[in-house]
Amino acid sequence: VSYMVGKDRIIFATKEDHETPSSAELVEDDPDDPYEEQGLILPNGDINWNCPCLGGMASGPCGEQFKSAFSCFHYSSEEIKGSDCVDQFRAMQECMQKYPDLYPQEDENEEKSSKDLEATSVEASAAKEEKGSS
Repeated sequence: VSYMVGKDRIIFATKEDHETPSSAELVEDDPDDPYEEQGLILPNGDINWNCPCLGGMASGPCGEQFKSAFSCFHYSSEEIKGSDCVDQFRAMQECMQKYPDLYPQEDENEEKSSKDLEATSVEASAAKEEKGSS
């Protein structure tokens, strides 16, 4: 039996589960693994999509949308970093709303602040475009 609480999965094991020998195989760490302990950004500046710090976001059902939004933000050279990525983040958010069990939504206050942040980014982009055209 398992269920999700926030971002954590809680699994209950029965007495029988504990009596059965484990079939898990331990694999020795590969010292040549290029992703081992590299962190989020690889030495060449690329994003390490295998970083445990991403919590599996890059491989879930919205992985492509996440990669697109995160890549855009990472490589953004705008004055307000990521202000050119609103469409990618909106696509990611729309995808995540289709999978509420995997991507629990914040409470209303947090959701409001993220919408405010998105609106601020859009307004900042629009203001910057207006300033550039005058």
